[in-house]
Amino acid sequence: MDQFKALLITRDETTRKQSVAETLLTPSELMEGDVDIRVEYSTVNYKDGLAITGKLPVVRRFPMIPGIDLAGTVIASRHEGIRPGDKVIVNGWGLGETHYGAYSQMARVNGHWITPLAAFTPSEAMAIGTAGYTAMLAILALERHGVAFDAGPVIVTGATGGVGSMAVALLSRLGYQVVAVTGKATHHDYLMGLGAGEIIDRAELETAPKLLGKERWAGAIDAVGGTILANILSMTRAGGAVAACGNVAGFDLHTSVAPFILRGVSLLGIESSHADPQLRVEAWARLARDTDREKLAAMTTAMPWSGIVNAAHGIVDGRVHGRLVVEIG
Repeated sequence: MDQFKALLITRDETTRKQSVAETLLTPSELMEGDVDIRVEYSTVNYKDGLAITGKLPVVRRFPMIPGIDLAGTVIASRHEGIRPGDKVIVNGWGLGETHYGAYSQMARVNGHWITPLAAFTPSEAMAIGTAGYTAMLAILALERHGVAFDAGPVIVTGATGGVGSMAVALLSRLGYQVVAVTGKATHHDYLMGLGAGEIIDRAELETAPKLLGKERWAGAIDAVGGTILANILSMTRAGGAVAACGNVAGFDLHTSVAPFILRGVSLLGIESSHADPQLRVEAWARLARDTDREKLAAMTTAMPWSGIVNAAHGIVDGRVHGRLVVEIG
């Protein structure tokens, strides 16, 4: 490509105000890397929304092409084992934060960051995206801790979001009894369609947490943090585990040691951005096996390139549910 379009975030260093605009770039303007990719599809995650709106300092280098998720075809490679024509996925590794990201028709990345795309089309891979991949990392962590499908209910917070929607669908497919948490009464049918067996109003978990509450679930996938996570921990059954992977409700966690030392509850941190490549391959292999394609389609909305900025504002404001897939190419 002699030129290609990209979405670029810039910042006025005097006012510290950032702006977003479509621009044309040349390959020589890309950052360092040993693999060039023609980007075909991306998605809009909550983190992308924060980057574009500037609600939190996600972007740590300006100018920056946002977008933490991409699927596409290798154009050129100087990395052993990666060849032109390979279908690939890239997510995390600072993409859209410190390294030019996915909202560009061409990307240049480190070959170590690449995961082969085998079982899905590029569009399907981005319907899953970082959200589904993170949900699967959380499920793998729960399984390794011994939270089997017959151990008891598993609660999922932020259930209408990307991670939550994927977690509900995947857990249901695996035979778990799923309890979904949402503050959106109009989305109950959506969650039931994904496999939720019970729905809890978010407000029920936003009260001040007790040291220990009634034991209600064997495990949890929490995408929000804050007071809700503290309440989840206080109500987890003895020997259970909570996989924490998000901070929509804030970074603070005001809890006590009671769930940990009196019930043996484990808090499992899920870090998806810099996960080992072999763990990524394992997660995507499980996604290929355990994803219900019909449910994936039901939670996915296709959108054009021109809708990225509006979608970013919508996802931060809580007006988006499920997954968004953006055609880039």
